[in-house]
Amino acid sequence: MRMTEILMTFLTAIVAMGVTAVIGIFLVPFLHKIKYGQTIKEIGPAWHKNKQGTPTMGGIMFIIGMIVALIVTYTFYFATGQGSVIFPDANFCAKIAGGLVMALLFGAIGFIDDYIKVVKKQNLGLKAKQKLALQFIVAALYLFYIHLTGGKSTTYIPFIGDVNLGIMYWILAAIVIVGIVNAVNLTDGIDGLNGSVTFFVGLIMLLINSHLQIIGMQFFSAALSGACLGYLIWNFYPAKVFMGDTGSLFLGGAVCALLFGCDMPILVILVGFIYLFEMFSVMIQVVYFKLTHGKRIFKMTPVHHHFEMSGWKETKIVTVFSVITFLGGIIAYLLVIFGRR
Repeated sequence: MRMTEILMTFLTAIVAMGVTAVIGIFLVPFLHKIKYGQTIKEIGPAWHKNKQGTPTMGGIMFIIGMIVALIVTYTFYFATGQGSVIFPDANFCAKIAGGLVMALLFGAIGFIDDYIKVVKKQNLGLKAKQKLALQFIVAALYLFYIHLTGGKSTTYIPFIGDVNLGIMYWILAAIVIVGIVNAVNLTDGIDGLNGSVTFFVGLIMLLINSHLQIIGMQFFSAALSGACLGYLIWNFYPAKVFMGDTGSLFLGGAVCALLFGCDMPILVILVGFIYLFEMFSVMIQVVYFKLTHGKRIFKMTPVHHHFEMSGWKETKIVTVFSVITFLGGIIAYLLVIFGRR
């Protein structure tokens, strides 16, 4: 990286972190005032009852923090006549700008869901079919935009190269995007977990995009990690605020933007291992429960609750899951470095 890019990467992360943290000073009391508190599920761990009423929709703070940081960074490059460094062609522009819009639209779906939960005091929010339908619409719009700007139906796999899937690429991509978004959503269940895991995902994607010299996505990654750090000031155990679906669905969209931005969504297997672990734990539990007429593999899902009910403290779960994310990310980074063809 050039020195300018290194400095701007740090600046992007710092601005995202600072803006997010400062917004929390005003947002958390405001959410308390209007009584936008979390309703805790009856089927959840009994000790979560003391979290009843903790403000939700806190994801708004890191959404704003990330946007402000990207505006500052991208404006600098355009003001200095270096816009082509970030947006070298229309397709890169689509992946960055379109990726951010996609994340915001997913966040909007989450906001609607949170609003129903908070105002109507219904913990289920949007119906599952409604939520999935909206999510597939957002994914389709993003992919259609990518296609219009010259995006190809190929995906890169380390040590193999570009694999052209034809029309199936777009179908599978939509399924993968919706799957990842919901997996990230499921990871938000205990204090500091989703923010910590996503911080490391952003950090690893920063290294990968830096290596690939995808500068626009490099800054996008820095903004995501910085915003997560700023949010963790308010969300780390014991949490003063929850991100809600507003935040978790936005984070899911941002992670998808990073993975598709470098044309390697397959990296989610390593970088997003914890997300997938959480999602598949739920799927396996449901299938096993039905096949065995009531038996369970896990004490409770998503799987972070299984470890809670096995005696692990929330901070231990966050630490272990974060370390696993970092190690998986390092493996992904090494595959990208040595697996280019």
